[in-house]
Amino acid sequence: MQGLLTASLVVLSLAILGCMYRLLKGPSMADRIVSLDTIGIILLSMIAVFSMLFKTTAYLDIILVIGVITFIGTAALARFIERGDVIERGDHNGGR
Repeated sequence: MQGLLTASLVVLSLAILGCMYRLLKGPSMADRIVSLDTIGIILLSMIAVFSMLFKTTAYLDIILVIGVITFIGTAALARFIERGDVIERGDHNGGR
């Protein structure tokens, strides 16, 4: 079992390298956003594998935090591509 977990860490590391290439050389901003999101998901997977390898549940909180940060970052970048801003400015006249 330990050999399988180690092999999966190697494969996940290679996947991160492939995503890093797409992040740096991506022809469009959408490609870069997708590769950054994929790196976040792979990082989640690697931490889960480490958790199984070390037979502990201490890393599960880290997995949740990285998942939330990845989701918020992807949503913000997608909104930026779509609208040109991340935070919508309110009406400065008090709603009149």
